[in-house]
Amino acid sequence: MPPALDDVVIGPESDFPEGTHRIMEVGGRSIGIYRSNGTLYAVQNVCAHALAPICVSPLTGTYLPSEPDVFTYGMEGLVLRCPWHTWEFDVRDGKSLFTGDQRRLKTFPIRVQDGSVVISLRVRRKVAVQAATE
Repeated sequence: MPPALDDVVIGPESDFPEGTHRIMEVGGRSIGIYRSNGTLYAVQNVCAHALAPICVSPLTGTYLPSEPDVFTYGMEGLVLRCPWHTWEFDVRDGKSLFTGDQRRLKTFPIRVQDGSVVISLRVRRKVAVQAATE
């Protein structure tokens, strides 16, 4: 059975307004926190393709599969595009939007509880021990 996740409070909900994103150190990891369409998302700041700092990018949309000579744009505010090679991932589940590619971004459960934003993840214990001794 995998170890239980730790709940880490990262700040008040007001610190994460609609349409913004922040990169924070949480539990020994660099995490991008996005708020889009009223929903919070937490993504590890590492591209699954070439290990780029993907969370420097804002959320966008993308062109969807469509008929020849038809260009349909969609998924606005749900696509995280890597700044190095423009690979696209769905921020909701981290899945690559490239057909057949199995790579995905690491995402974390995030919620608002009693006015605070909380991420659930496994805190890297070395970091927790170091913080406790400082």
